[in-house]
Amino acid sequence: MSEHKLTLLTVSSLEKIFPDEPFHPQTAYTGASCLLNERFSFQTAYYWEGPLTFHARVVVSGSLAGAVTVRQVGLAPSELPIFPDGDNFLLRNTPGLYPDPLYPGTEDITLLPGQWRSLWITVPAECSLPAGSYELTVSILGEDGTVLGCCGFQLERLNALLPEQTLIHTEWFHTDCIADWYKIPVFSEEYWELTFQYMEAAARYGINMILTPLFTPPLDTAPGGERTTVQLIDVYRDENGYTFSFEKLERWLALCERCHICYLEFSHLFTQWGAGHAPKIMAMEGSPLQKDGCSTSRTGSPSSEKGCLKQIFGWDTDAASDAYREFLEAFLPCLMDFIRSHQLQERCYFHVSDEPNKEHIPAYLYAKSLLESQIDGLPIMDALSDYEFYEQGLVGIPVCSNNHIEPFLAHQVPGLWTYYCCGQYREVANRFFCMPSQRNRILGIQLYKFQMQGFLQWGFNFWNTMLSRRSINPYCVTDAGCAFPSGDAFLVYPGEDGPVASLRAEVLMEGLQDMRALQLLEQLTDRESVLRMLEDGLETPVSFSKYPHEAAWLLSLREKCNREINRVINGK
Repeated sequence: MSEHKLTLLTVSSLEKIFPDEPFHPQTAYTGASCLLNERFSFQTAYYWEGPLTFHARVVVSGSLAGAVTVRQVGLAPSELPIFPDGDNFLLRNTPGLYPDPLYPGTEDITLLPGQWRSLWITVPAECSLPAGSYELTVSILGEDGTVLGCCGFQLERLNALLPEQTLIHTEWFHTDCIADWYKIPVFSEEYWELTFQYMEAAARYGINMILTPLFTPPLDTAPGGERTTVQLIDVYRDENGYTFSFEKLERWLALCERCHICYLEFSHLFTQWGAGHAPKIMAMEGSPLQKDGCSTSRTGSPSSEKGCLKQIFGWDTDAASDAYREFLEAFLPCLMDFIRSHQLQERCYFHVSDEPNKEHIPAYLYAKSLLESQIDGLPIMDALSDYEFYEQGLVGIPVCSNNHIEPFLAHQVPGLWTYYCCGQYREVANRFFCMPSQRNRILGIQLYKFQMQGFLQWGFNFWNTMLSRRSINPYCVTDAGCAFPSGDAFLVYPGEDGPVASLRAEVLMEGLQDMRALQLLEQLTDRESVLRMLEDGLETPVSFSKYPHEAAWLLSLREKCNREINRVINGK
């Protein structure tokens, strides 16, 4: 095989390598530094000039070899990479195959002639190697053991630790999509185990708040349509009123604590985009075994009780109806008892409805008033991008889109959150397939500079078409049925036994680690010095819409930050 050639290059995690075009790295990258508890990744790009070759394998060697995981960067199709009026800060705007899923297993890879491909190499945050300099050699071997090519990387592990993440971060967690994909009954043991695996993956990528389906979330659902029921609260109704069991919520909370997820984001108690209706709520007609109004433990489940499980509220329920008000006035005090008994007052957030506009204000204010009357001052957060509505007191904690955030920043709104979704595709940070990875990672710098309290995105694992009209295969459909640019609806793919990560999830986590590193340097020095370092040499200060577009700038900034941390802590 000596006449055949395999080219290997070490490149940064910010490269996206396409199989159908020549690859030219944005910047040379043969070494870097990281802190001891940091998740660090780089890539090995390779190009095979030879025949179609099966059963090649990847071998790593060197002092770092025992600490790394190696995954193949797979390709995913996109029919809608970007809306027609997208900006120019894109890698391409055409449909096709894009690098995204990260597949485990490198013992049996296929070398495709004339295509650039890549391997994703990660040192996990849990790595126990002490501070020092470590080397890694990545080799690709043919089936007969011949070394076809190799390349090296040097990693300096610095004697410092990233501080705990203070940013509250939620990516909406859709357990109905898990049940639908794996074709398992909701609340079966397999369902709970898979929910744990996906929660654990969420936590690995900096998510510390989880969307908690008290009732099936009324999110991205067509009017009159419904999603698979994932309601955690067992509701019983008889002639005397309502009784509630929180047994499933107890189990959910236990999963969160196993995964070190701190915050509970209770699903919306009114329908999206207007608060006009109630969410789908199922109830058992009849009394539970324990009838005290609020039950936190009981035997059996609604499906095994005498009576009939039926939908009692939904699209046909006016949110302002007496029946729904009476339900919430019965339920919310019981939920508050649960919150107090578990000392969750500092960890729970409520929602009314997303992005109210002018015509929604009366309905929104009614719903908010009803909710506030029952939750003893616990926070309510909702997407809100019109500053005038905030001035009117519509939302206590506004979650503002990153392309409408400037008025909120100018007025120094306290406790500000931001979000992006499919509508934020010009100038600002986002994570579509077609965008360069630095446009994903820059978010961490922006969150640091503007001291955001939280970040929200709607799609950790939304594997449906728009408005949830049907389920999709996310390996084949990445744009919610040609509705949202690929990369908007989910960060993870469904694997055989659990989640398969994306390179976008890894890069987003790198941005959050950049934020934490800057916070550490601020603790060691002062904020003014860190901001000067961050914007040194820039013609325009960093904002949510203006920032350097070069990968080299981000990588250089992080190395500069690491050197300063090392100098202050270790005198080096």
